[in-house]
Amino acid sequence: MEPQLRHTVTDGVATVVIAHPAKRNAMTADMWRQVPQLLSGLSADPAVRVLVLTGEGATFCAGADISSLRGSAEGAQELAVRAEEALAAFPKPTLAAVRGFCVGGGCQLAGACDLRFADEGASFGVTPAKLGIVYPSSSTRRLVSLVGPATAKYLLFSGELIGAERALRTGLVDEVLPAGGLDARVAEFARVLATRSQLTQAAAKEFAAGRMDRDAHWTQQARLGGDTAEGVAAFLERRQPRFTWSAPAG
Repeated sequence: MEPQLRHTVTDGVATVVIAHPAKRNAMTADMWRQVPQLLSGLSADPAVRVLVLTGEGATFCAGADISSLRGSAEGAQELAVRAEEALAAFPKPTLAAVRGFCVGGGCQLAGACDLRFADEGASFGVTPAKLGIVYPSSSTRRLVSLVGPATAKYLLFSGELIGAERALRTGLVDEVLPAGGLDARVAEFARVLATRSQLTQAAAKEFAAGRMDRDAHWTQQARLGGDTAEGVAAFLERRQPRFTWSAPAG
């Protein structure tokens, strides 16, 4: 199979699969380049309410395919950062479903998602110290925001892998599922997210990212969008709400 990013959209959930099983789903240069364009298209698709990122088979992503990144380490790193930033900026909820290895660039991608659910056998690592690479400042800040300075230094200084339970304790992972339970839990939770207000989710993503200057914008969106009135009406009528707000295209 050629290295690729596959995607499907079902019931509001876009599932993006990192598929390079011959190298444990390591990202080639072309795969890194595809990420921003793919996410741009999914972002603009009104049928997409949630994005799930996962890997083909038993591995999430073992990092960058070094053999495809011959040349400057800086150029390869720039591709990874662009992909990571595009994922972090995706305006709808994103969830990484992690099994097996989630290492290097794979951990960058998982860390750029809003949430991370992991199989109990998953392993996580940030490995630039094994290659003599300077980890990007933006990626370092994102890692610190998830796990705190001490754990970030542990991962970056050593390049050692940690298991799912330790990742859960440090905040790198949000839920750990028993063997065989990951797919069902991710599907269930993605369905929950797809039924919730995109207005609430989009505002929360911006505020969580530090955009504290956007209160007036989101107050206006709430007033004009109709989700608040629908949510209150549904609560009083004891029915499921039918939220209709979606981010303007572009």
